[in-house]
Amino acid sequence: MELKLFIFGCIFFVVSLLIRYALKYFKKILILQKIYLLLDVIWSPLIIASFFMFFFIQAFKIPSGSMRNTLLEGDHLFVNKFIYGFKIPFVTNSKRYFILRKIKRGDIVVFKCPPEALTITEIKNNEKKDYIKRCVAIEGDKVEIKNKKLYINDIYIEEPYTIFNDYVSLKSPIVNISKKYYQKNWEKGKFVLMPVSFVRDNFGPVIVPKGHYMMMGDNRDVSFDSRFWGPLNDKYIKGRTLLLYWPIKRWKVIL
Repeated sequence: MELKLFIFGCIFFVVSLLIRYALKYFKKILILQKIYLLLDVIWSPLIIASFFMFFFIQAFKIPSGSMRNTLLEGDHLFVNKFIYGFKIPFVTNSKRYFILRKIKRGDIVVFKCPPEALTITEIKNNEKKDYIKRCVAIEGDKVEIKNKKLYINDIYIEEPYTIFNDYVSLKSPIVNISKKYYQKNWEKGKFVLMPVSFVRDNFGPVIVPKGHYMMMGDNRDVSFDSRFWGPLNDKYIKGRTLLLYWPIKRWKVIL
């Protein structure tokens, strides 16, 4: 969205300059004067808004129920985009600068959907979408799920915010597979091709690679997350949730 605003702002700016130049020779054409006045008012707010949205705060709408009951479908949020640092615009794999703090376990994060999580049709259509999940593990962490219970570095993690639609724990049919092969397939997002029972309730152990995070939805049984499409690369991170502003009755700061 911010890129579109910036492009439109630049286009309107250029067009307004051309019309301004044309008005030197065609002062009596009222329609040109009106168009110039309109564009001259519009272009600067668009560029300012695109700059603000790219670097600071962005609005986001919850698209699915994967974060229930923490966040519900249709909730409107403001996302803090500067807390994890700035990236140089339009530069792939750009380094982050002015980092206020690093991503921590428990942060609710908005990120660009990784290609491993897209369907073949979405990839062909060059579709782009954002996800919102909770960071449950950072680089170097050992992650394992046993009968729906999360263990980080062999320590059971209490997660009061999680809910389960199915209290029956699915047993993984994966047997006689080496940890190295399991890790490799997970990192490549191969588990998206397998039945849900392979990793939903019993997963790992895996080690989160450097520069990556493990993201999971609070509504665990219906969340399409890092268990399936693998660890999330830092380059896809957009920001951390800041404020739920709509609906008003659910207004709250999200820490």
